[in-house]
Amino acid sequence: MMGKLRTVLEFIRIEHNIFSLTFVYAGAFLSVRGIPGLEKLAWITLALVGARSGAIVLGDIADRELDALNPRTRGRHLPSGRISIREAWAIVLVSYAVLFYSAHRLNPLAFALAPVPLLLAIAYPYSKRYTAAAHLVLGLNLAFAPLGGWVGATGTLALPPLVLSAAAALWVAGFDIIYACQDMEFDKRMGLHSIPAAFGAFKALWASALMHAMTLLLLYAVQRMMGLGLFYLMGVLIIALLLLYEHLMVGAGRLDRVPVAFFHINALVSLAVFTFAALEVLFPVPL
Repeated sequence: MMGKLRTVLEFIRIEHNIFSLTFVYAGAFLSVRGIPGLEKLAWITLALVGARSGAIVLGDIADRELDALNPRTRGRHLPSGRISIREAWAIVLVSYAVLFYSAHRLNPLAFALAPVPLLLAIAYPYSKRYTAAAHLVLGLNLAFAPLGGWVGATGTLALPPLVLSAAAALWVAGFDIIYACQDMEFDKRMGLHSIPAAFGAFKALWASALMHAMTLLLLYAVQRMMGLGLFYLMGVLIIALLLLYEHLMVGAGRLDRVPVAFFHINALVSLAVFTFAALEVLFPVPL
């Protein structure tokens, strides 16, 4: 029993929730300039975990035949048989049931928007079969996190969370381009679309850097719109340094360092987003 549970948690990449939860909490904390109620935070968390788990598994279901052909991914749970297709669909159903029920418990707007993450999750794995803009489609999947946190906490929409969501989308698209450099030859052979496959690693890394520069500009724009103070700006500076280090690490053809850049540095970026947003609202230091 415990072994199967461990396999399921590995399958849904439970540890990767950090990339999304920190943006969700940043949106929630900034929306009320403090800590939302614990009950709201619990439902927001469950909604995010449901949405992200469902999206991960939907992607794996759509890509299972391609993953079986790719040496880098053939050991994943579906190609290797550790998870059956029936079990995978069961996880999808449970995950989206958790999302929709949690959104319903939050507020009417959250429930009305709940289908959007599902539609984006369906769109992403198929988008790379048609367009190199698939990286942006993946970015839109995570872009819903800060907006979802804001809507979950307040039941309203506003411009700042939309800008923060755009920053999240470009950040994800940028590091997904870096990650896709590992598979550019495989993508070319299989007729899949990505910026590295279309333009080569050198130009792809420059495209990624441009997206990350735009990410920083959008994070700064949130500061200007909301009148945020010292801690938030410190967070933007630290994120800028982390992204610069990421690009220096994988530059000049050093693609063997991509896994470290993807998991370690982006985890720190994600933590910085929430940490400094929380410090900003809990211990505000005006500029």
